[in-house]
Amino acid sequence: MNEIATIATPQAIPPTLRQPLARLLLSLADDEFILGYWDSEWTGVAPILEEDVACSSIAQDEIGHARLFYEETAAIIGTTADQLAYGRQPAEYRQAQLVERNRSNWAFTIARQYLYDTADNVRLKAFKDSAYLPLAQDVSKIQREEVYHLMHTATWLDRLANTHATNNTPDNTAHALLTAALESLWPDAIGLFEPFEDEELLLEAGILSRSSKQLEQEWLESIEATFGRARLPFPFIEVAPASDTIQQAIPYVYQPTIQPRYGGRQGQHVQDFMELWEQMTMVYRLDPQAQW
Repeated sequence: MNEIATIATPQAIPPTLRQPLARLLLSLADDEFILGYWDSEWTGVAPILEEDVACSSIAQDEIGHARLFYEETAAIIGTTADQLAYGRQPAEYRQAQLVERNRSNWAFTIARQYLYDTADNVRLKAFKDSAYLPLAQDVSKIQREEVYHLMHTATWLDRLANTHATNNTPDNTAHALLTAALESLWPDAIGLFEPFEDEELLLEAGILSRSSKQLEQEWLESIEATFGRARLPFPFIEVAPASDTIQQAIPYVYQPTIQPRYGGRQGQHVQDFMELWEQMTMVYRLDPQAQW
């Protein structure tokens, strides 16, 4: 096996890896950027005062993480972070469809955030070993904040799933809203691990340590028990893997019993994002050359 060489700077990236790596970084940036926008809309209208502050802080973190990834992408392809964030057409964005749907109600937001945060936790851990040093360094910074996002969301998921009304009787309304949100979100959530174009090149170079499919399986294994305890939808069955399809450490393959929705990584987006794009790029489109 060839030894994996560390890539320390954008200038050192081999030509064959520049576009695949840029697409990977752009998808990470767009996921964080769009989710941050929707989370920011809870500021001032969250269920309790503390959540006004928490949602604002989480949204700020997510947009800050997006900026790191945009800056890394810009250094590779020769543009600016602002142009990547605001200067593209909707079909040029690469976020998963999970993050682009309107924030809806509080149960929907918590369900989506939990699915995203748990998946992102698995993804970031894998990127810590990336042969592309700037990505590994960025992930080390981001993880220090993301761990608190996950703690916050996991607490809320448990709270909604196990809320009791008066006389210690279950509040079925909260659980029902959470269940309905998850049922609508699961097809999009699977799309978080839609394989990247030229993914095999990134794997061979050590920029990715595991394939999207392997990361998806690790993610599902990490959350199955939580969904079981909370009596929440987990639309997968476990089957014995073929010897060449999955890492030995994972004894089963999770196969969905629903139809996944892919396409976000290829620029296919829902109407909610089209409306958000109009709003969030409005000022930039007035004068893309303006200096702020």
